[in-house]
Amino acid sequence: MPAAAALIAMASVTLWLAVPRAPARIAQDDIDAAVVQALLTVPLPSPAARAYAVIRPAVVRVRALEAQRAGHADVERSVGTGVVIVDTGTILTNLHVVADAPRVRVEFADGHESDASIVALEPEQDLAVLKAKSVPDDLVAATMRSTRDLAVGDRVVAVGFPFGIGPSASAGVVSGLRREFRSPEGERLLTGLIQFDAAANPGNSGGPLVSADGEVIGIVTAIMNPTDARVFIGIGFAVPIETAARSAGTSPF
Repeated sequence: MPAAAALIAMASVTLWLAVPRAPARIAQDDIDAAVVQALLTVPLPSPAARAYAVIRPAVVRVRALEAQRAGHADVERSVGTGVVIVDTGTILTNLHVVADAPRVRVEFADGHESDASIVALEPEQDLAVLKAKSVPDDLVAATMRSTRDLAVGDRVVAVGFPFGIGPSASAGVVSGLRREFRSPEGERLLTGLIQFDAAANPGNSGGPLVSADGEVIGIVTAIMNPTDARVFIGIGFAVPIETAARSAGTSPF
């Protein structure tokens, strides 16, 4: 009898284990608690940090050089910034960064360097289009975003090489739209500009102004400063990406 009872008990347990059961129901309170716990234990990157991470692979250092001389190091005229808009090596920058330069050299995010040629100019908007002679195998082009719904107060990040230091990021907001700016030399009047307050200095020229999602909305082109110092005092300007992309013969959307 004891052996028979044991067999019956084992059969009952086996049958109980074999019967399918509905999964335990997770209450919304449990989900909310798990999310809160994750937020408390895993800090999220700031919006500026996320935007920088998205755009960084497409940002390049642009160097205007004197003519190359055998046995001599490169002589640098100026340093600016560019942004890759086509992954075959098409780069947007400012005309004043590369104007009259015998040579232009670009450095990509992975350290790859290449000479570049100027393939298009739009002096009215201080824009130049470069084409690198060689590119990294995994070159990433920036994503461009329409400025049609851009609003004053929207967050923006400027990425570039201020005073040759970088890549550097600065965060701010859109301060105004459809602004005009005349260069200190009075040579050209730029119109339809985005005004922003993210810090920009010489070397940021030609770099991308991006949204909080890391999408390019403009090309940094000028800073306002009533003194001869030429440093940032809170007002910068960018050419809207629609205008800049047209210079490259590319529809941004």
